[in-house]
Amino acid sequence: MSKRIEFSRKDKAKIIARANGECEKCSAMLKTGEGEVDHILPCALGGEAKVANGRLLCRVCHVEKTAGDIKAIRKSDRQRDKANGAIRPKSALAGRKRPKPALTKTLPPRAMFVPVATTSEARK
Repeated sequence: MSKRIEFSRKDKAKIIARANGECEKCSAMLKTGEGEVDHILPCALGGEAKVANGRLLCRVCHVEKTAGDIKAIRKSDRQRDKANGAIRPKSALAGRKRPKPALTKTLPPRAMFVPVATTSEARK
């Protein structure tokens, strides 16, 4: 897992000035000091601490986005561990299925309908 890289003070100031006092996700008006500077692409997934990768979010949007980021980071960790062989796959490999046994006995075809006796045959 890569270490989190924070924005410099100058970059934070540029991001806050660009947002013009609004959340860049939901457009909510923010008070001074209320917004949170967020990485659009998290550092753990290859994001950098640059102005182009930052945005100002309200607390609600930031919590929601962070929850999604954590899921994506954990998924990439699992995929990396499986690729490295650190975790064994839970199921059998796709190409190693056992063949189904062949049927040994075939059944005769069933009749599609049963003929109904006509009225003259039913009287007899």
